[in-house]
Parts: sequence; C-alpha cells; structure tokens
Amino acid sequence: MKSKKRGIVFHLNSLTEKFKEVLLAVLPIVAIVIILHLTIAPLETNLLIKFLLGALCIVVGLAIFLLGTDIGITPIGSQLGKGVAKSNKIWVVIVAGLALGFFISIAEPDLHILGKQIAAVTGGVISSNSILLNVSLGIAVMITIGLLRIVFSFPLYKMLTGIYLVIFILSLFTSNEFLSIAFDASGATTGALTVPFMLALALGVSSLKKVGKKSKEDSFGLVGIASSGAIIAVMLMNILGGEREVQGALDVNPNETISILQSFITTIPTISKEIFIALFPILAIFIGYQLFFLKLSKKKLIKILKGVVYVFIGLVLFLVGVNAGFMEVGSVIGYTIASRDNPVYLLLISFVLGLVTILAEPAVYVLTHQIEEVTQGYVKRKIILLALSLGVGTAVLLSMVRILIPNLLLWHMLLPGYMLAIGLMYVIPRMFVGMAFDAGGVASGPMTATFILAFVQGAAQAIEGADVLMDGFGMIAMVAMMPIITLQLLGLIFKLKSRKGGLQKNGNKK
Repeated sequence: MKSKKRGIVFHLNSLTEKFKEVLLAVLPIVAIVIILHLTIAPLETNLLIKFLLGALCIVVGLAIFLLGTDIGITPIGSQLGKGVAKSNKIWVVIVAGLALGFFISIAEPDLHILGKQIAAVTGGVISSNSILLNVSLGIAVMITIGLLRIVFSFPLYKMLTGIYLVIFILSLFTSNEFLSIAFDASGATTGALTVPFMLALALGVSSLKKVGKKSKEDSFGLVGIASSGAIIAVMLMNILGGEREVQGALDVNPNETISILQSFITTIPTISKEIFIALFPILAIFIGYQLFFLKLSKKKLIKILKGVVYVFIGLVLFLVGVNAGFMEVGSVIGYTIASRDNPVYLLLISFVLGLVTILAEPAVYVLTHQIEEVTQGYVKRKIILLALSLGVGTAVLLSMVRILIPNLLLWHMLLPGYMLAIGLMYVIPRMFVGMAFDAGGVASGPMTATFILAFVQGAAQAIEGADVLMDGFGMIAMVAMMPIITLQLLGLIFKLKSRKGGLQKNGNKK
C-alpha cells in the first residue's frame, strides 16, 4: 500500500515538473500572440479563444506525454537496445534497426503535424500518409546504418561527410518544392518521441563493443545520422515518383467563425485512431520480447504499460490542441502581419519567435548542461544558450528573408551552411561532432513544428510572388542547421582555449 502511495506521489511530482517545463516553452508564444492581438494583428474572438484552449491542451498533453516517455518509451528503447546487444549478432542489429526505426518514426507527433501541413498546402497531391511512410522508411535504413557504425566504430565525421555528399548529389535532381520538404522532414522526425528512444537504443547497442567510455561517446550522432534518412527518402520520393511541379496554397481566413467546441470535438476520434495505429507496433514488439525473452517483473511491466497509456493520452491532447486552434492562429498572424506591407515588423517578429522558442525548449537545457559537464565548465551553459538562441533567431529571420526576396532559394542558404558544417567537422574535437548534429534535432522541437511553421506559411501566402510550398517550407531545415554550426564553432573555441588551459581534446585534464 505504501509503495503504491509512493508511486502516485512520484508520478504527481514528475508530472508537475514536466508541466512547468512545457509551460515555460509555450508561455512566450502565447504572450507574443496576445501582444500582437492587442497591437498590430487583432484576432477574431473565436480564433483567440480556440488558440488559448489549444495552448492549454498542448501544455497538459505535452506534460503527460513527456512523463509517459520517461516511464514507458525510454525504458522500452533501453530494454530492446540491451536485448540487441546481448544477442551479439549483426543480423539482429540490422533487423532491430529497421523495425524499430520505422515504427518509432511513424509514431512521432512532429512528423504527423508536418505530413498534415504538406497535405493541406498541396491540396492532397502529396498525402500525409506518403510522407509518413517514406520518411519512416528512410529513418529506419539510416538508424540501422548508424547502429552498425557504433558496432564497427566507424568515424562519425567520415560517415556524415559521405551521407551529405549523397544528399548534395541527390539535390541536383530534386525539385525546389521537394527540397524544402525534405530538409523540413529531417528536423521534424527528431522530435520528443524519437530522440529519447534513439538515444536509449544507441546506448544499449554501444555496449556491444564493451569498451566503456569510448562506446558511450560513440552513442552520440545516431540522431544526426537518422535525420538524414528523412532528407534522402523525400528526395528519392520526388526523383523516382516523377512529381516535378506541385502547386501550393494555404487557406487562411482571419474571420473564421466555426464553433469553438466543434473544432476540438471533431478532431478527437481521427487523431485517437491515428495515434493508436502509430503506437501499437512498438508496444506489440515489446510485449513479444517480454513474453519470450525479457521476463520483467509484473510491477515493472505495469509501470512501462502505464507510461505507454500516458504517451497515448498526451499525444491525443497535444495534437488536438495543435489542430484545433494553435496552428490556425499562427497562419492568421503570419498572414496579417505580412499583409501590412512593412517587412520590418515581419523580420523583427520572426527573429523574436526563433529567439524565445529555443530558450524555452526543455531538451536544450539537457544538452547545454551536458556540454558544460563534458567540457568541465570551459564552455559555459549561458554561452551555449546565447549562441543557440541567436542561431535559431537568425534561422527564422533568414527564412522570412527568403520569402521576401524573389529567386532566393533554400539551397542558396543550406549549401554553404552544410559545407561549413562538414568542413568544421575536420578541425573541431570529435565529441562536438556528434553533439552538434544531435543538437540540430533537439532545436527543432514541437513549438517550431507547430506555431512558427504555420506563421511562416501564413506570411508566404500573403506576400506577392512567394510560393507557399517552396518558400513556406524550409524553415525547420534552417532551424535544424544553425545549432550544428553554432555548436561546432563553440567546439572550435573550446579547442583553442583548451590548448591554453591544459585540457585534452576530450575535455580531460592533461
């Protein structure tokens, strides 16, 4: 009885912590929307109420979802990773990488949001399901390659150079519309569900090598490699599918008057069904593994199953909030501000949105603490936060500049950016390579995939000469790229400082 009470108290305390984290992430966006509503972009009352209710659903849903990820999804990833390691067989790594990579990717909420947004903008020409299936296949293949890299200790920087060389070659045959979607899919796939699962899986498989600290260092980089699978998959989808000219438009209605409750109630059944289908395969694999090999105690099994139920409830609440009002207001505000014919407002608000979003992202706090610890305080947490927030603010700002300037294409920014990132890999300490590429996925979190994406697309719809499909997408790609560069630059600074400070390149004292 006492242990049951302790369990309830533990869950309540954890839920309160998660609630505070998510509230901090969502509040800046809510505050900006209210300020804009009271000043330059007034909203219709129903829209504002739907936005506030949507924000509430997002806060509660994300908090429950993150708690469920901690006690359900992460232990499943860890147990399956250890199971793969125990088998000590390469074919098991390949089969597990393909199966788990596919099913965890298809359950990622950020990818569902992006798929629906692509389907809405293209009028269903590119369906949400085709994006989900193709991207998940790409992720599955690249997760498998990433796990094999860990097993065989293949250098990360060499593998990333090869992968991005393939991407550059494929980009020559990919249409500009699909190029934006491809790089956005990369950022959207590394979300709140996939990242902890991938990290747990990577740590489990890295123990195959049994060389302790070195294997732990090698577990970094799997998220970066996996996200490249989304880019390659969408590019191949375009090249092999032959879709060259897809038109895009967004239905933005600032005077929307649909019933508030109707917006929420009508979306619940569809989303519940989608999430159930997405989570079922991972749960089925785990139950099968438990029955035949794992044999966890009843208490531990029930705790993990409770976590999966929390993930389900949290995801449904989160996606209902996103679809029923949160993203719609993002589009309307972007459209309204862009219609004022004063680019200064648009650029300033874009920069501020990027700035506050990254500061409020819970995963960024984990990453910044980790880097400060690994570098023994040489790279200060506050400096990393400042560099990341300026980087992401600039990324959203540049995305808006791209919409405002005709003929300025996404690859004009991504090509030099990734060339710089690849060049830096050869001069910075190795541990920063994996961290930097993993940080790209961490930065493009739920707020970027929802509100800021909708804001940028609303602006693209209003600006004459801009293409919603070609210019409206690509922002997540920019947000995913900038932390790679900023963290690598910090790695370079660390390297230069450590020479003076008596540190080795791995952060240990000489």
